[in-house]
Amino acid sequence: MNHQLWSWLLMAVGVTGLWLAGKRSWTGWAVGLAAQGLWLAYAITTRQWGFLASCFVYGAVYLRNLRAWLRPTPPVEQEVTSCVAS
Repeated sequence: MNHQLWSWLLMAVGVTGLWLAGKRSWTGWAVGLAAQGLWLAYAITTRQWGFLASCFVYGAVYLRNLRAWLRPTPPVEQEVTSCVAS
């Protein structure tokens, strides 16, 4: 696969993940996490080792956000006030 195609593929997957996350979908974080596998392959095949560090850092952030979205949130207790008509 040539470098130009890699660039477009990585950009498309990354933007799709961010778009989904912006629409408040947990799948955006999952797509972003999966994209790190593509970045890993890209870094190894092109021997651009700096991308390995970013792959693991971004992967950790995506994993943290995905877990936060999938973790159930405790119910919020609301203070109940009553209005008494005079």
